[in-house]
Amino acid sequence: MKTKEEILALLPYGPGFTFVDELNYLDEQRVEGHYHFKPESYFYAHHFKDKPVTPGVILTECMAQIGLVSLGLFLLLKERPEEPETKPLKIAFTEAQVQFKKPVLPGETVSVTAEKIYWRMGKLKVKTEMRIDSNKVVCSGTLSGMIFK
Repeated sequence: MKTKEEILALLPYGPGFTFVDELNYLDEQRVEGHYHFKPESYFYAHHFKDKPVTPGVILTECMAQIGLVSLGLFLLLKERPEEPETKPLKIAFTEAQVQFKKPVLPGETVSVTAEKIYWRMGKLKVKTEMRIDSNKVVCSGTLSGMIFK
């Protein structure tokens, strides 16, 4: 069984596109993690010029990296612990239905929770939610993706 730190090390993103700082909780049904949106991030200079906010696609990516990819890696490695060592993994984001309720500003930290809806043959679907200050819902929805060889 991989630890939360080992799961983070397996994420296939470079430093400029990793939106996970830490996984706080991880089991077969649920994951919790957080990310701090750095004010110097490249997208703030252009979205929007005079009043920057985090683009919805980046918020969705953050939810996917914590709620879908991290949980998916954990589930896959529980079934097949040798998988990353024997075969390179590919990850595909297949579907998103997200409702946005409030903006995330530069410098804010978000927490993401996700609960497994189903996991079959490498396909994962989760119900996920992003919050600021643990009580203000930023966005929520369902995400689906696949992990395959």
